[in-house]
Amino acid sequence: QVQLVQSGGGLVQAGGSLRLSCAASDRTFSSFGMGWFRQAPGKKREFVAAINWSGSNTDYADSVKGRFTISRDNAENTVYLQMNSLQPEDTDVYYCAKTRTPIATREAYGYDYWGQGTQVTVSS
Repeated sequence: QVQLVQSGGGLVQAGGSLRLSCAASDRTFSSFGMGWFRQAPGKKREFVAAINWSGSNTDYADSVKGRFTISRDNAENTVYLQMNSLQPEDTDVYYCAKTRTPIATREAYGYDYWGQGTQVTVSS
């Protein structure tokens, strides 16, 4: 059983920055892709960013491209999401997740373990 423990998030003004972290309990972390999704109450979970096992390949939703950066530290079993130029529409609960394969994917069904979620609120 893999545990993903998220930290970071909180309240920030528009234009500000936050960094989310997601620490994995499993030593096979470096063998799998990781991703970030977000979800508002009553809405479908939305892809944000993904990274492959080595960090050499990343993918972003159009809505965050150029503002958010996903990265990973395999020595620390941790994946990060640096969020800059935040806007009120970025307000959501953010989830990290581990893929079933080494590659990055946008599809939620490609992920088998999820973090607990962390609230990000951007005020205007």
